[in-house]
Amino acid sequence: MRPPRPRRPGFSLVELMFSMAIGSIILMLAATMLGSSGEGYERVGGSVAVEREARAAITQLASDLSSARYHKDNLFEKSSSTWPADRLGFLSLQPAQAQTDAGRIGDLCAVNYHVKDLTIGGKTVRCLMRGFRESNDTFKALGDDTVPTLFGEAAKVDEPVAFGVISFEVRPKSRDATGKWIDWVRNDKTGPQALDTRLILARRSLNGKLKLPADWDGAGATGRLLGTPAEAARNKDLEVYESLIEIGNAESP
Repeated sequence: MRPPRPRRPGFSLVELMFSMAIGSIILMLAATMLGSSGEGYERVGGSVAVEREARAAITQLASDLSSARYHKDNLFEKSSSTWPADRLGFLSLQPAQAQTDAGRIGDLCAVNYHVKDLTIGGKTVRCLMRGFRESNDTFKALGDDTVPTLFGEAAKVDEPVAFGVISFEVRPKSRDATGKWIDWVRNDKTGPQALDTRLILARRSLNGKLKLPADWDGAGATGRLLGTPAEAARNKDLEVYESLIEIGNAESP
């Protein structure tokens, strides 16, 4: 009678297949977790970048308004678009270093803000632009009574202060007798005391999908990703920034 053959160490085919199945499940779970972490990091990174840009734009606007001087021709143009793109123009005292030697004859300058589509990398990017007119041009326009011309667009001079702009609203406000903020009524003697500002930017994930002007208007298949202005604060692809910015001098000189 032969002795039993010794069992060789190792795994059976069934055991090997079972182990491979478990390993595959673990790898799939790990890949899913890594993907979710990557998407989360992208969302957080995109949000931080957009917030930094929005704060920089609002800080610049607040700085310009802090030394603003009211003039009857200051521009407060309300947009009628679904996603508003208001226009703003006013006179402002600016430091010497903000001007060139050739263009500086004083400190009273003109500043304007408007929204414009720029072509960057072959696609349309909607930007908030800041136009700056030095004191030489400003005093000449005052003398000629052509102040509104200071607030027109100048492609070679105006600079973007924020990219991926979905909406820019600036609504002039004044205080009533009780100190409550109300809508300002235009007149030739007293300007608004503050601007109720609302800036909406597209986060990086959405910015790359908006390639045509119609997309930025909320039209077409891609534009529908914007939703509606009323829902902007709940849209994960949009960042909304609101601020009441007081104006330095609301009295007409």
